Amino acid sequence: MSYENLAGRTAVVTGAASGIGEAVAVTLAAQGARVALLARRAERLEAGVEKIRADGGQALAVAADVTDDASVAAAVERIHEAYGTVDLVVNNAGVMLPNPIEAARVDEWQRMIDTNVTGVLRVTGAFAEDLTEAAAQGRSADLVNVSSIAAHLTGFPGFAVYGATKAAVTHLSAMLRDEFGPRDVRVTNIEPGVTETEIVSHLADGMQEQVGGMMEAFGALAAGELADVVAYVTSRPRHVNLRQIMVLPTRQV
Repeated sequence: MSYENLAGRTAVVTGAASGIGEAVAVTLAAQGARVALLARRAERLEAGVEKIRADGGQALAVAADVTDDASVAAAVERIHEAYGTVDLVVNNAGVMLPNPIEAARVDEWQRMIDTNVTGVLRVTGAFAEDLTEAAAQGRSADLVNVSSIAAHLTGFPGFAVYGATKAAVTHLSAMLRDEFGPRDVRVTNIEPGVTETEIVSHLADGMQEQVGGMMEAFGALAAGELADVVAYVTSRPRHVNLRQIMVLPTRQV
């Protein structure tokens, strides 16, 4: 599918080594955007960049950890040197480490908070000036945060802390519109339902079975289908902001 208004854009996608992030980077590049792929796994990033370049797109691999100030600062400097001002940021990096609350896995709670919440804040703050500058120049400027339907739904034992971090992202996105909207920067919060991603393979056995059961019952979204949503919302005329989108398999209620 082809979208107008993405050619010539400069995008940053976090969590771009696999899954939704990689699919978003590939999709935006296919529409003519220059894309900086950010993640910790350098080898996986390079593979994504090679794929984009083989298809004629422009891409840059930037190994970075969104939980580290210095790492993000270095990434921003490298992207500015290569591409200049960024006008499209996709906060996709996230971790899902479900466990019963009585397990008291403070290490896992902290990792999810650091990545899913503080990481989003850190990247948003790092590129806020870029986005407002691009908008002031009359260009489209977008901040897209990938949250989760877990921000709203209950009925998933063990996912309380993960859901809480995603609820924070959803609320943050709404509040950021108060700051960015009057300056013509669009903020979009996307909440996927059950999705086929690598993140599921990182779960403990019991939790893998739980998520696998949901996939069997509901079906699952493909990463490329979420990427298509990102491309759609960021390619609308610059005065149109699709602020909140839930994307679910049809059978997930």
